[in-house]
Amino acid sequence: MFGGKSLFGSVKVSGSKNGSLPVMAATLLFNSPVFLSNVPYLLDVDTMAKIISSLGGRVEFKGNSQVLIDPSNVSSYEPPLEPVIAMRASFLVAGALLARFGKAKVALPGGCAIGSRPVDIHLKGFEMLGAKRSIEHGFVNLECEKLKGANIYLPYPSVGATENLIMASVFAEGMTVIDNAAKEPEIVGLTDFLNLCGAKIKGAGSRTIEIEGVRSLHSIDNYTIIPDRIEAGTLMLAGAITKGDIFLEKISCDFLESVIEKMTEAGIEVLPEKNGIRVRCKSRPKPVTIKTSPHPGFPTDMQAQFMALLSVGDGTSVITEMVFENRYLHAEELNRLGADIRIDGRTAVVVGVDHLSGAPVRALDLRAGAALVIAGLVAEGETRVFGLSHLNRGYENLEFKLKNLGASISKEVLS
Repeated sequence: MFGGKSLFGSVKVSGSKNGSLPVMAATLLFNSPVFLSNVPYLLDVDTMAKIISSLGGRVEFKGNSQVLIDPSNVSSYEPPLEPVIAMRASFLVAGALLARFGKAKVALPGGCAIGSRPVDIHLKGFEMLGAKRSIEHGFVNLECEKLKGANIYLPYPSVGATENLIMASVFAEGMTVIDNAAKEPEIVGLTDFLNLCGAKIKGAGSRTIEIEGVRSLHSIDNYTIIPDRIEAGTLMLAGAITKGDIFLEKISCDFLESVIEKMTEAGIEVLPEKNGIRVRCKSRPKPVTIKTSPHPGFPTDMQAQFMALLSVGDGTSVITEMVFENRYLHAEELNRLGADIRIDGRTAVVVGVDHLSGAPVRALDLRAGAALVIAGLVAEGETRVFGLSHLNRGYENLEFKLKNLGASISKEVLS
């Protein structure tokens, strides 16, 4: 990247990665083909497709962000090790397989190294539904004769645990109530999909979700994945940091209220329009205070990108990361570009500087990679971001979207 160019124009936001993965996992509950649209083609989506295929399902990427999944021949409840340990969200198949077969054997998951992120909450919920569980040689073993509805309280509103327990409860006998459930839009997307297919789920988007067990689900002609709010937020900050004027197509402010609140506080214009959102910025961002928390609070998945923005802010900002205990891997790399960021436990103090200087930096996780790209858009001279495999997990054609908005950016595959 060569920094210094303001971004202008329109950009289409891809379908949600975090919305696609649970819906893909949920297709394991079906005995007939499921057609999905607005699915981004990403490494994580491809990994989930490989997991479904390894179990006996058929996955076809049709182009135009459309995917056909036929789970009718799924006969195994043991996905192979390699794809599972590559991605945290792979553990979402556990709930669906347990509901379908009464058994599941799934490796402890992998993903970005941003904290311990244990699956204890998932497992305790499965136990409440009547499953027996054990962990042996790095694999979680689940088994039950019949899942039965239960009242489940989550000690933390985990998104993955909420999704897994919803899927496990769809065929459970009686009523399941999940209290202190996650409220993220991706939870609502999953339950909308399941309800259209015959499930009986109420309360998604609130802290209490009720699932009345049904005997089976039926396919529908098509289900459209919601837009990716984290990609949208990333693009919005890219426009703002370059003092640009960009329009994001087919995305609602409702998905991004906490992010927009902080952008507005920083002096960035965020204008809802008929078919999307316009973002304009003419000056250095003002300092803000951010504390990440579960939805509807400020999303941890936007913390790194906002830190990049505030690194060239006009004043001192404070960020507190309350979701993951090890999510400041990007701070040292931003400092290599000339930022002034100090970390003390869960708190980052960001002293804005008037310019950044291009340098070679490394993306150590998905959102850290996005933050470095955002910073590189304004850094003087050339910035090279290594480790783009992380970015490819969660952003569809990011370099093309930024280039079409006027950025001087290219992607190289190094041997």
